[in-house]
Amino acid sequence: MASDISLSEQSIARIGEAQTRILAEIRKVIVGQEDVVRDVVAAFFAGGNCLITGVPGLAKTLLISSLGRAIDLKFRRVQFTPDLMPSDITGTEVLEEDRTTGKRNMSFRPGPVFTNILLADEINRTPPKTQAALLEAMQEHQVTVSGVTYPLEEPFFVLATQNPIEQEGTYPLPAVQQDRFMFSLYIDYLPRGEEVRVINETTGGRVQDIVCCMHGQELLDCQNVIMQLPVAEPVLRYAVTLASRSRPAHPEAPAFIREYVSWGASLRASHYLVLGAKARAALAGRPHVSLDDVRSVAMPVLRHRIVTNFHAESQGIKPDTIVKRLLESVPAPKSGL
Repeated sequence: MASDISLSEQSIARIGEAQTRILAEIRKVIVGQEDVVRDVVAAFFAGGNCLITGVPGLAKTLLISSLGRAIDLKFRRVQFTPDLMPSDITGTEVLEEDRTTGKRNMSFRPGPVFTNILLADEINRTPPKTQAALLEAMQEHQVTVSGVTYPLEEPFFVLATQNPIEQEGTYPLPAVQQDRFMFSLYIDYLPRGEEVRVINETTGGRVQDIVCCMHGQELLDCQNVIMQLPVAEPVLRYAVTLASRSRPAHPEAPAFIREYVSWGASLRASHYLVLGAKARAALAGRPHVSLDDVRSVAMPVLRHRIVTNFHAESQGIKPDTIVKRLLESVPAPKSGL
């Protein structure tokens, strides 16, 4: 038993060390955005997808591509547009002729989804039919074309961006697809000092190369360790309580939930609260999950799963406000974990 515990501690320590190396490489090209960077890294180690909302020019693409280079993963970027078709993402079958025999056969041409990291840039600019082409890939890590299922290479992540400024010609993501994203993150403008540093570095000709410090198989091993990390029952119950009390129909839902929320968080929210908390603990080098780990991921896990009603919108109450009040209203277990 002692050797198993020692091995577990060593595995957890390696995860923390891997995060330190990855962050050091990303910091060569990304300035600031501490919370966003750490959340994206946590999602990678947990095996989840991310939805990132922010205005153009805030280094969303650079962050994701840099992470791919640091972990030695294949990276593909797709610019979503109104004329993009599902086959432009998943791939399609084409008729090919064998020059030696003259026979014609259908051959599958893989689309950009066949990669490790797919950046779906401005995903809200393409119609729902094309958005839905990612659902199977995000959930089952496979693609079905003409009745044939093709598995995707592991690890596989979808990181989608949204532009909150221009709303003309956009197609808001349906709730069912937003639910597939583990985290919903907001990336904002840099403080003045950090912006000055970015301009100085990007106009001074000093370019630092990102060095691969981790391989895909090592990341998969880390994900397996995180999945096996034990969680105390009070922590599990706290995560489930947070998600369930965001639902207006729940008998113990707070009054403000019944007043301002149309639909609360799904069962998948409870799953990601626990999985995200496990990743937080492992990345911090701890073999146990605390209540604070659950609270630290509550905002990115819940904000896109809570649908506010007209009453809330008329008063300017956003999902972030609902999540904050929910965290304040749900008491911690008496054990105080």
